[in-house]
This record gives sequence, structure tokens and C-alpha cells, in this order.
Amino acid sequence: MNGEERETSSLKTYTDDNALSTDLYQLTMAAAYLEAGQADKKAIFEMFIRKFPRNRSYLVAAGLEQVISFLLNMKFNDNHISYLESLEIFKRISDNFFEYLRKFKFTGTVWAVPEGTVLFPNEPLIRIEAPIIEAQIIETYLLSMINFQSLIATKASRIVNAAARGKRFIIEFGSRRAHGPEAALLAARASFIGGCIGTSNILAGLKFSIPIFGTMAHSFVMSFDREEEAFEQYIKTFPSNSFLLVDTYDTLTAVNKIIEMGLNASGIRLDSGDLYSLSTDARRLLDSAGYTSTKIMASGNLNEHVIRDLVNKDAPIDYFGVGTELSTSRDDPAMDGVYKLVAVKVQSSLPSPRSSTKAEGDSCDGEKEKILYKMKASTGRKTLPGPKQVYRLLDGDGRLKSDILALEDEYFENSIPLQKKVVDNGRLVHNNSLPSIKEIQMYHLKQMSLLRAESKELDSIPEKFPVIFSDRLQSLL
Repeated sequence: MNGEERETSSLKTYTDDNALSTDLYQLTMAAAYLEAGQADKKAIFEMFIRKFPRNRSYLVAAGLEQVISFLLNMKFNDNHISYLESLEIFKRISDNFFEYLRKFKFTGTVWAVPEGTVLFPNEPLIRIEAPIIEAQIIETYLLSMINFQSLIATKASRIVNAAARGKRFIIEFGSRRAHGPEAALLAARASFIGGCIGTSNILAGLKFSIPIFGTMAHSFVMSFDREEEAFEQYIKTFPSNSFLLVDTYDTLTAVNKIIEMGLNASGIRLDSGDLYSLSTDARRLLDSAGYTSTKIMASGNLNEHVIRDLVNKDAPIDYFGVGTELSTSRDDPAMDGVYKLVAVKVQSSLPSPRSSTKAEGDSCDGEKEKILYKMKASTGRKTLPGPKQVYRLLDGDGRLKSDILALEDEYFENSIPLQKKVVDNGRLVHNNSLPSIKEIQMYHLKQMSLLRAESKELDSIPEKFPVIFSDRLQSLL
């Protein structure tokens, strides 16, 4: 294994073609806004989830950094424009639309909860205030990035929490089972936010400064005439960092070979069989031979429930390498976060409904920006109107008491507003910097400490969550 780190900027993950990583209807609506003279209308959208993925009792926000990178860098190049012009659906669209795309630059404002925040249904992860054409064009990328990373970060958090009682550590091993190389890369990032100590994905080490880990495969052992030769050669190549895979033939026989040869293995990996009995017997053999510092890693079809059971039995396993179940969130591999219009701003000579005092953005001729609240009223799919803030209340023990979902301009004493402004008029705030991946992980671990034990139980999914709607919000509904 190798925990060496590398400093780099993950904001460079944006690629030149991401402007077209969108659904067709985003651009057809954009063209229609422009044709109708509505492109500059100020709109406010929010992203949230209506319900959790299965078996979840909290959500971990992730993916914001990639969204910001996209917003600050996205552009439509000549190749993109030529392709769009060739499509039959755009044949009657004026050149004004394509010229708009050529000059596209996000000019809006972004409010978001920090990555790693623990949230509940209906609480906005992100709020976009921008000309409606801009806010519309960015929807698909924003949803894709935050839905996926939040899904995986939440899964990772559950797995890490299952192992934490026994002070075991989780490593993300899922690249080969992820839904493609980009999903593998982002799953590694989200898993680290959720509390994993590292990943097997080397690109994630380069892009995100995540510690990387690895052992060996069965093919390496099988390629030698004798298992002992494979072990000896691997340790010769990596004398100070060698985990040996011991279940290619017979697990305990392989452990005895390591001892008899006096090999200085950093650890062994168990990838099959009864992990409890094999780890117990292997630990006994190693300890009796003086190999007390040799670590044991387990892998192979692990999830939070298997790990919890091994920890509860006090299996002597130091590291769990979790692949498919983590990087695909196998028990529920999708999160249905939505992005909905909650308000528009219009110029009006009438007083703003939010305040009787002069509002920010008032024009010199007496006109004011008036907010018109918007909500979707479909049965079972209603949305909450107005730009909102999440105010977190803690009890005397510093634990989560409740969240108040309220309009953005409300105030609640002794509460912690979760949403922060991260982009202002198309520019990154906070001295043009974002938290490091380690800072995000530490923030999430602190967030987990706010939850009571019952909220983190794997099999205890509450029917209700600690979210209260403010009086003003309820009156709007």
C-alpha cells in the first residue's frame, strides 16, 4: 500500500466538451427564452432531494467543487456550434442564439452547503440565481455531478461508520466495477469525502490528492511456479510496503509460508472465504511467530452490513477494501435529486414582499426588484416556493436538535445557516479558493458527530426527519 499524497488543484477536472454534457431540451428551452426576449429574466433554482435512496437516514452533500469548475470555465467552441447548427431542430433558429452560445459566460450567484454536510429531504444542496437562460443551460451537468457524488459519499459514510466502532479503516477499491472511468474517478473522490482513508485509483491520487493504496492480484501469484517465489519477488521489489495476497490456493498455508521464509510483509490480504475465521486464524499464526505488526486487510463483496458483523465479532481485520458495493452504491444506484424553479425577479414599482425597506438592487427611478415565488403543484411532486436557507439548531450536548427550512431572509436565534455564497456574479468568493479534500473530509466527520447514534444505525431508518418548516414558508404553501 502507498499512502503518499500529492498536492494539486482539482478545479482542473473540467474538460472542453462539458458544455455539451447536457440534455437537448436545455438548449431548446434556452433558444426559446432568447426568441421570447426572456433570456435576461432573473431566476432562482434550487437542487434538493424529495426522498432518500433506500436504506439511508441522512445525505452527504458532494460534487460542488466540480460544479463550480464547470460554471467558471464552460464555453461553447466552434465545433460545438457547428454541430448544433447541423441539427434539424435548430434549423429555423436565428444566428443570435448561436452567437449567444459563442459568448456564453456564467454570470450568476451560487449558494451551497459545504461539501460533506449532512442533509435531509427538501433541504437545498445548492441554489442558483442567474439569468434564466444561464440557470437552465447548467441544469443537467449540475444534477449529474451532485447526484452521483452525493450518492457515493453517503454510501461511503455508512460503510465508514460501520467500521468506525472497531477503529477499522475503509479503502475504496471499486474502479474496475464503476460505471466507466469518469465514474470511478468521481467515486474515489466522493468516497474520501465520506471518510475512506484512500483509494486504489491512481488518477484520483493525481487529480484530488487522495492517498492511494494497492496490493497484488491472483494473477501475479499464479504467474510464478511457486507461491513462495511470488511473495519473495514482490517483497524484493517493494521492501517497505508490501501486502501479500494469501488466498490464491490455501490461505493459512500461505501465511505459514510467509512466516517460514521470514518475509517482512507489511500485511496480508484476504479476498475470499470465511473472513472472520480466516482473519482470526491468520492473526493467531502471525502473532505467535512475532509478526505482531503485520496488518490484515479483507476484501471481496463487502458492504456496510458485512463489515458491521465482522466488527461486532471483533474480527482482527485492520483494513477493509470495498469495491462494487461502494463505487456503484449497489443497494440503490441512483439518487433522484431535482432542480426546480422557486422564484423569479421582476422590476416593479410596488414594494418588495420580502421587506418594506429599500431592497438591494433598487433602481434609481424608484423601481424595485420584486420576487415572484414559484412552485410546482403536481400531486406527489409538489415543490416548496421561494429561495430558502437551512438553519441548524443544536441541543445542549452539541447534537443536532432540528433543522429549520425557511426563506433566505429569515433569522433564527442561535441557529447555524448552512448555505454559503460560493460564487458571486460569476466569480469565486472566499479569496478564490476552495477547501482541500482533507478539509472537506474532516468537516464531514464533524457533521457525523452531530448525529445521535440512532440516526446512524444501519437498520433503523426513521420515518420522520428533524426538519421543521418555518411559519412563513408554511403560509406560502
